[in-house]
Amino acid sequence: MHLFWKISLPLAACMTIVALAYAQSPRAATPPPSRPTVGSQGALPVHEVYAPDLIASGGSLFQQNCAFCHGRDAGGGESGPDLTRSKLVSTDTKGENIGPIVRNGRIEKGMPRFNLGEPELKSLVAFIHSQQDKAMSQTGTRKGVDVSDLQTGNLEEGKKYFNGAGTCSKCHSPTGDLAGIATKYQGLRLEQQMLYPRDAKSKVSVTPASGKTLSGVLAFQDEFTIALVDQDGVYHSWNVSDVKFKVDAPVKAHVELFDKYTDADIHNLMAYVQTLR
Repeated sequence: MHLFWKISLPLAACMTIVALAYAQSPRAATPPPSRPTVGSQGALPVHEVYAPDLIASGGSLFQQNCAFCHGRDAGGGESGPDLTRSKLVSTDTKGENIGPIVRNGRIEKGMPRFNLGEPELKSLVAFIHSQQDKAMSQTGTRKGVDVSDLQTGNLEEGKKYFNGAGTCSKCHSPTGDLAGIATKYQGLRLEQQMLYPRDAKSKVSVTPASGKTLSGVLAFQDEFTIALVDQDGVYHSWNVSDVKFKVDAPVKAHVELFDKYTDADIHNLMAYVQTLR
């Protein structure tokens, strides 16, 4: 998730995050009092007070969806900013800033949309705030995600998952498109590419009223317009209401796996992918 770009999870770096205990129950109606100045960073931002179990639940959700870009502790990764020093987070009191970013994504920067219910979103907001509070109450330098954090999986199990339950081999080949991938990318950047390949090109076929179908690489799409670049490099665009079209988006298969991955799947798959040099 390139959340609050300066949008994963490493998704594979699923180390337990200890929830900070702030209060026994969340309060929505009455804003909490400001907290005292601590550490070297000044007063902690004022936000809603969250129960420890809500923070813990948000921590699990963060590991599954955000940590591969923003680090397991929300302290930043190779492709996502440090959320604990984000001004957007600092000025958020109960999700009014964070929520729209999570739900709408920042597609142009590689962050997908996340369809979360209100309870899930609230827990995610609670965890992010707890991590910012923790960071701002400490002194010293921040630590991101090291390559060693991503080397805890089982290579053979990862290979088995690649060729089996993960269905990766249906679209990818270790000696084809993935040959040398672990040389081109390392660490968190490699994991991001594995989970959500930002440079994957979508193809589209468009059939206008004339009935002649034109195919090419998807160049633009929103609720009003669909556009492509054909094999000759020519740009074409249409109003979506005037045509029929079909988009083949390779990244969609990766996104669909988000709800299916277990922690072990990601650790093991990453262990295997790191051998493709």
